Amino acid sequence: MRVAAIDCGTNSIRLLIADVDLDAGTLTDVVRTMTVVRLGQGVDRTGEFAAEALERTFAATDLYAAQCREHGVEAIRFVATSATRDARNRDVFLSGIEQRLGVTPEVISGAEEAALSFRGATGALDAAHDAPFLVVDLGGGSTEVVLGTDRPEFAHSMDVGCVRMTERHLAGDPPSAAQVADAERDVHDAIDLALAGVPVERTATLVGLAGSITTVTAHALGLPEYDRAAINGAVIDIDDAIKACDELLASSRAERAALGFMHPGRVDVIGAGALVWKTVMQRVRAAVVDAGGRLPHVVTSEHDILDGIAFSAAERAAERPAEER
Repeated sequence: MRVAAIDCGTNSIRLLIADVDLDAGTLTDVVRTMTVVRLGQGVDRTGEFAAEALERTFAATDLYAAQCREHGVEAIRFVATSATRDARNRDVFLSGIEQRLGVTPEVISGAEEAALSFRGATGALDAAHDAPFLVVDLGGGSTEVVLGTDRPEFAHSMDVGCVRMTERHLAGDPPSAAQVADAERDVHDAIDLALAGVPVERTATLVGLAGSITTVTAHALGLPEYDRAAINGAVIDIDDAIKACDELLASSRAERAALGFMHPGRVDVIGAGALVWKTVMQRVRAAVVDAGGRLPHVVTSEHDILDGIAFSAAERAAERPAEER
């Protein structure tokens, strides 16, 4: 079945058109693309979507709708996450999306976001990696952490992400030591709440998802340009990943923009994303070591919530009566 999965987050809107074989449990990409629209621009401060952010998101959705028609998509699932959960005027956004796609967009909870991310990421992991898996999906407005083996067992959504932390704390170029310290306190407070409900000390494999983490991985690998094949499944020593985070956080926007793998839409927010990822890695490794274990490396996956949305779209469509498909 050919389906479309659309994930609309705080920083970007992404489209996956894929052929899903539910019996075999496989997913084959037809189109996988991303547009930085910064839907969450100012939401942390104002509580509302900005008019220009809505315009950018609607324009990208028009393009995605055309691609769905071009590729003969049979079912579409549109999922909105952190920024939409927080915005008072989300009805304007939701009605605009429905007009363009003909489907009702879903504002999902942090718990469902975590579950979809876990399914997408672990379904594509190399069998050499040991469970339990701790999957970390670092977005623009929130970061989901979910622990499980073949399914999510514990999950928590933290209200820290690359856009939210940039707008709240990291105005400097590069950010000052005081700004970084304020952001770190915010992230540590959020992680404290997550660790109260997720036993991360059980982690055997730490898996990182989404644009901030894949960008950090590209830097750690020394890639001259963004290479999805090289990044997907990359196993990075945690100390090397932390070093890459520190370098991106300390660099100026001009220095970040000069990096061949850097998407222009991440230049201003990658420092905050790197700070969140570094702090999560440090806290998780410390918890594992305190429990008598080891966590020497992190695995990066290019398979994430989009893959989980695509599988769920195919399952929903398969459950409908034939005359409704």
